[in-house]
Amino acid sequence: MSATRHADAAGAIEGSAARDLETFDDVPEKSCSPARRAVTSYGAAAVLIVVLIGLWQLIVELAHYPAYLIPTPTEVASSLWHDWNPILGSAARTTLVEVLIGYAIATAAGIGIAVALHLIGPLRRAVYPLLIASQTIPVVVLAPILVVLFGYGIVPKLVIVALICFFPVVVNGLDGLRSVDDDFIRMMRTLDASRLAIFRRVEFPAALPLIFSGMRISATFASIGAVFGEWAGSNAGLGYVMLEATPNLQTARIFAAIVILTVVSILLFGAVSLAERFIAPWARQRDRT
Repeated sequence: MSATRHADAAGAIEGSAARDLETFDDVPEKSCSPARRAVTSYGAAAVLIVVLIGLWQLIVELAHYPAYLIPTPTEVASSLWHDWNPILGSAARTTLVEVLIGYAIATAAGIGIAVALHLIGPLRRAVYPLLIASQTIPVVVLAPILVVLFGYGIVPKLVIVALICFFPVVVNGLDGLRSVDDDFIRMMRTLDASRLAIFRRVEFPAALPLIFSGMRISATFASIGAVFGEWAGSNAGLGYVMLEATPNLQTARIFAAIVILTVVSILLFGAVSLAERFIAPWARQRDRT
């Protein structure tokens, strides 16, 4: 009972200190309006994007490139507007479902594998080299095999997305779990904390910033995996739309599908970053120091 009270007290002190630090660090941010913070963070990137789109429009018009070779941004926007309801909208919903479900599977599997490899030393020594070796196999080669095994439904796409996305989560999660300061672990052991308590109170919270870092990396790959799966065998999705548009020289539609895939990846990346702000706010404090 005494050791438990000491552990609870240590957790309470640690939580109080973290809250005080968060409150102290948030003072400068709260003094700025959200709009000003957004302009400071993303203003330069937005200006650069506008400049690049303007250069793209200008170069294509001055060089008189045909629309089937390189469309202008206005032609891409026109394709987005006119093709959304009959074609792009339904295809985007199909690909979005594949991305979200496959990414969720990859995240859950990645965190679970990282925890298992951290807690079980022999398993880590046996499995970790195999995980690294598995990344040397191109997913493009596996995609047709998965279509043969599972058919033209959603399953092959989910498997491909999961295979592409899980590895960064595993590596970052395992690195985060193994990078905890030994002094914290020794302190918990002096308080007679169990292995589960050490993992729950010290190791896993300390690893969350790196886990979210791996999740952000994976978020940028999820759309790529879904498109690979649709290219290998599908009758729906943005990858299928791109395959159909290629022989018909509908290049503007291909670029429109790429724009949608880019937006999906950015939104998924932003959603992971937002989740990190609520689940692991101490990660932002560490980045500012």
